[in-house]
Amino acid sequence: MAQDAFEEIAETFEFLDDWEDRYRHVIDMGKAMAPLEDALKVPATKVDGCASQVWLVPRIEGEGPGAVFTFRGESDAMIVRGLIAILVALYDGLTVAEVLDVDAGAEFKRLGLDAHLSAQRSNGLRAMIQRIRQTAATARGA
Repeated sequence: MAQDAFEEIAETFEFLDDWEDRYRHVIDMGKAMAPLEDALKVPATKVDGCASQVWLVPRIEGEGPGAVFTFRGESDAMIVRGLIAILVALYDGLTVAEVLDVDAGAEFKRLGLDAHLSAQRSNGLRAMIQRIRQTAATARGA
């Protein structure tokens, strides 16, 4: 089951009939995110595999499977910033064990984004999800 913030996004997407409206909504979510400080935009936080510049900055509070995962992110592409906002809604505040239980592909399919993203954007999204999952797996001790 997805978090409440993600469920709100899914409900909004059901209400928006037109894909242009959905894209605008995704872009607006990205615009609403606070930007990362330049000091956090370093090679260690950069996500490889994305056509645009993407940085994810995770934070783990606690230890083991119960440690809480939070993160911030940014991209130089507005649609990707919006995808990061959706990922925040999906993962932020979960335990690292819960992060690993999330089927991000299925959740994005519920939004219909899987069918409407370019191949490059889809690859970038997968790279961001992989980075999140690797971070959680490392924190969990797997």
